[in-house]
Formats: sequence, C-alpha cells, structure tokens
Amino acid sequence: MKHAIYKAALFLGAAVMMNSCSLDEYNPSQTTGDETLATFSGWKGLQTYCYSPLYGQLFSAFDYMSVAECGTDLWVTANNKTWAQELFYYEGLATNTNYTNKLFKEAYSMINSCNAVINRAPNVTNGAASDMGVLTAEAHCLRAYYYSILVTNYGNVTLTLDESSDNVNLTPKRSTISALYAQMVTDLKYAAEHLNATPYNGDYARVTKKTALGLLARVYAQGAGEGLTEDGVSYWQRAKEVSEDLINNASSYGAYLYTDVNDVWAQANNKSNKEALFIAAGPDTNDASATTYSESNLFSYSYPNPYSLSDVFKTKDSQNYLYGRVNNGVLAPSKYLIDCFDATYDKRWEDSFTTAFGDFSYEQTPSWGGTGTYAKKAVTITQAMCTKYGIGTQFIGQKIYPYADFRYKAETFSQYPAKVWAQGTTTADTTKLTSVKNIYANPYPLDATENRFAIYLSKDYLTAAQKAQRGYVCINIDDLFDSNGEYQSATFDGTNSYLMFPALNKFNWNYDGAFGSTLQKKDGDVMIMRMAEVYLIAAEAEQELGNGDAAAGYLNVLRKRAARSESDYESHLKLTTATEQDVLDEYARELCGEFNRWSLLKRHHAFETQLKKANPRAAAAFTAKNYLRPISYDFLNQISNASEYGTNGY
Repeated sequence: MKHAIYKAALFLGAAVMMNSCSLDEYNPSQTTGDETLATFSGWKGLQTYCYSPLYGQLFSAFDYMSVAECGTDLWVTANNKTWAQELFYYEGLATNTNYTNKLFKEAYSMINSCNAVINRAPNVTNGAASDMGVLTAEAHCLRAYYYSILVTNYGNVTLTLDESSDNVNLTPKRSTISALYAQMVTDLKYAAEHLNATPYNGDYARVTKKTALGLLARVYAQGAGEGLTEDGVSYWQRAKEVSEDLINNASSYGAYLYTDVNDVWAQANNKSNKEALFIAAGPDTNDASATTYSESNLFSYSYPNPYSLSDVFKTKDSQNYLYGRVNNGVLAPSKYLIDCFDATYDKRWEDSFTTAFGDFSYEQTPSWGGTGTYAKKAVTITQAMCTKYGIGTQFIGQKIYPYADFRYKAETFSQYPAKVWAQGTTTADTTKLTSVKNIYANPYPLDATENRFAIYLSKDYLTAAQKAQRGYVCINIDDLFDSNGEYQSATFDGTNSYLMFPALNKFNWNYDGAFGSTLQKKDGDVMIMRMAEVYLIAAEAEQELGNGDAAAGYLNVLRKRAARSESDYESHLKLTTATEQDVLDEYARELCGEFNRWSLLKRHHAFETQLKKANPRAAAAFTAKNYLRPISYDFLNQISNASEYGTNGY
C-alpha cells in the first residue's frame, strides 16, 4: 500500500497522546529508523504508539461515532437537521466523506505500526523476554482490532502483515473475507495465550487476556454474519464457546460484571472501570504536573441546549459548568430506541439519558463567583410562563431552584466537581448537598413536587391537566416526533420545546479531573468493550444456533441487574425465551451509543427491517451497497490500480 498512508505512523508525529495509565511516550525525532527500533526503549515507544488513536481520535471525537452508530435504527438528527447526513441517512455518502475517509487511513496507519512492532521484535537487543512477549502479544491484539474495524466497515480490503518500506506496492490486491477473519482470529488467539490477566506494568489502558477473548468473541460473531466457519464449525458456535468461557471463568481472566447497572455509569467508576475489557483511557487531570491532555467532546454532540428555553433556564451553554458547552447537539435517540426502554422497571433509562435539566450554583466556592449564586439562579414562575408552557397558575410566584452546586478548584485545567441539592431545598444551606453516583442520571419518575428542574422530557405521556400540576416545564417526548418518526423541525406548541431531546449521557462526566481546557471538552475513560457485551454475544450466538431458552438466560442476567426491584424483574423483565428481535432490542438498551450498532445490524442483515421502522429517512436512501462504507478517496488517489481496486460501489 501507498508509502504515505502506512509509513506516516512510524516516523511522523512527535508525541503519543496517552494518558493516566503511564503509557510511555514515543518521540520518533529522538533517533531514526532501524537504530531506534533495535533498542527496547525505541521499540517499546512504537508499541505504545499503536494505542494512540484510541483516545486521541477514535473514542474522543464524533468522527468514529458517526460511522459506528449513525445510519442505524438508534439515532437520528435533532430537529431532522441536514448535518452529517452522509452517515445519519446515507445521503451523499462518497469516497471523500471525511468520517469514513479518515477512519480507513487511521486504522491502516496503526496496522502498519503493529506490523513493525511484531516483525522487529526478534531484533530488539536489550529487552527482557517477559516484556517482549507481553508487548508483542499486545500488538497482535491491537492489529486484530484495527483490522476488525476495516473489515466490518469496508469489506475485503488488503491484508498485509509487513510494515511499509521503500519498495512500495502501488497495485494492492484485495484479500478474501475468510482470509482476513482467519488472521484476526489467529492474532487474538495468540494474544489470549500470551497476555496476562493483569495489564503490563499495571497500566490499565493496555490490553490483557480478557481483552483478547472479548474481541475474539466479537470477531467470531461478526464473521458469523458473513457465513464463515472454522474447521467446519460455524462462527456462531465459536462465538458461543469463547463468550461462555469468558463468562464462566471471569475471575481467572480478571473480568467482572457489576451486579447493579448504576455502578457501570457511576462517576467514581469512570477510571479503571471494573466491567471494562478494553479501555480508551483519558488523562489523569489530578496530576498537576501533567502537560499533555487528551480531551473528548463526544458529549457535546448528544445534548440539547436547555438555554433554548431561556425564560426558565438561565445559564447559556457557553457558561454551563454542569452540562458543559453543548452547541454541537445533533445525535438524538430515535423513537424506536426510546420505546425500547420500559423505564417504569428498567434503570438503564436514566443511566443512558438525561431527561430533566436543572441549573447550578456555586455556593461551595462563593469566592470564585460572588455570594448568593443559589438565589440568583432561582427562577420565579410568572403568569407568562404558565400561559406559555401550561404550568398551573397555582405556581405563580414560586421558584425553581438550582439542581446542583459545584466546587471550583484551580488546577492546570480548572475543575468543577458537583453535588446535588436535596429535593425541597429552598435556601443556600450547603449541608443540604448530597453526593450521587451519577449527576446526569435524573430521578425516575420525576416527582411532581420537584423544585430543582426547569425542564422535564416525560417518557410517560402527560395530559395538559397533569402538566399543570407540576411547577416546571413538561414536554412529552412523543410530541417531539412528527408522524414520520422524525424530530420536529419547527415549533409544534408555540415554544422552543422542539429543540429539546433526551440526551445520551454516557460520555458526559463530572468528577474531579473530568474538565478539560474548554467547557466543550471533558476527560474520561471510554469503554471500547465491556463485559455486558460478552453476555449479549453469548445470547446472540445461542439464539442464532436455535437455543432461545439459553439466549434468554444470558439476557436475563443484564435485565435483572437493570431492574428497579426483584419483583419488577420477575414480573416484567424476565424472559423465558429470546428471539432475534429480543436480542437486537437488548443490545439497544444496554449498548446504545457505545460504538456497536452499525456492525450489529450488518451481521444480522437487519438494516432494511430496522431502518424502516426506526429511521425512515435513512431507509429511503439505503441500498445494498450501504452494507459497506466507501473506500478512502485519499488511498485510491495514491495507488495506480484504483479502478481495479474499486470504491465499494460509491
């Protein structure tokens, strides 16, 4: 492949954008080429560089999210916007679309680095055998992961296990799907055999045995969708075997599943999350000496701006130290996704979506912004508000008080960790502040007597009379959609309520260390894969093999920990058997927004059926070619057989 595409990762770029896990930096400018990579320090630096796009690019920006989640049944654009319509709706998707073009190059660049690490390992002169063995196995695991991205999205691309050299092949040939999957399986089996249950040097962002096994189960499931077999055995059977082994022997692999789903998304568990199998780890901003930070703005794409209703919500998004600056808001859940949740019984609703929006004060640090912020942020309900929003006139003169209060800390990047005012509080008494697991997970159902929230998006349909019994703005989520299942693009009630939508909160963080250089960026770990997915893969494989009862058993583990009570689980969430639709729906509830949905629909050949009922605008544009993404324009422009290689039909 073209020298410029592959070799850039090896000798360009000054520093590795890595993180709290003490993954060592690699600076190719220190020495060059073979001299550097013959030493353990130089070789290890390149090996660490193989992790660089995980947090530096793939899981900290919207680019990969748009490829991995958009164009599915789970997400549509807020207000039916024409924005990134190439990915959301397959409208105008082409070889030069930035998101898919960038992903192709990013993955191949890292594959070249992994190849160099693996192939040069025997020539390293001063590395301990134990270090060399583990780090080489990590490179095998990462190479398989990057290939899985390529093959899932682009199909039968070129398999190469050699690093680029000056003798560049400008006429690359496509490999077969079976050869590509066989190599991924080989790499992951090697990694699983040679990695330990604990990460190298305790750096939790590094892959381990559980990572390799989790990815192996995922690769088998994805390959099963291609109809592949191994030694005459269906890949579905292999996915079942690997996932069941990881589940049944979790403790020996260092794997873990929280018994309460609230703990998965507790702010205190963001760093080194026990359920994570594979992590894109952010920096430790508690380290005052740190000079390099990797920052994510993912949350800014998945939140509406409550200041759109500025008469009841006082704080502009550019000054919002609670939710952050959310001026990119575009990723909105489809009605299908919303309807997947039976929020009466399932806690994953509020663990996934913020639906009540309240303001904040900073009484814990009045010296930062002056005294009396609690009172200043309170909103007095007026006749005009009651008339406009349907609030009962009995609330005229009453106040909507702040929901949270932050404590300002001057650090390299200033921090604003927050606590919650107890419900019913009406004075700035800081003894009334409490700590909660996740400040973005609202109480459900929201109490009619709440005085801490200005705007509430109600999943349960409220009549006008019911809305009038609440001293805050109530918007029925169902009313946000038009008859086609798309978000309203103009007012339907004479207000700006159409600009609101349930906010995916999995990438919004509030703890000491979470705030980045601007309010539009935050620092936190993103789980690339977690143990819950292994249970889903086990259920998926069992169902595909015709074992619906066994599939239900694995889904029930996740449903039980998500239930509000044991009786809720037994009477409303427990399954006796599972269909393919049950599996697809459970994936939606558990993993929505976690870079998984597009690949799932692909392996189930479910785009046509799922888009038709959940994303009609995408369904109208979707054709068979959209089961693959377009090959990179930049790549095609640099090889001499672009016509032969093809664009995947674009």
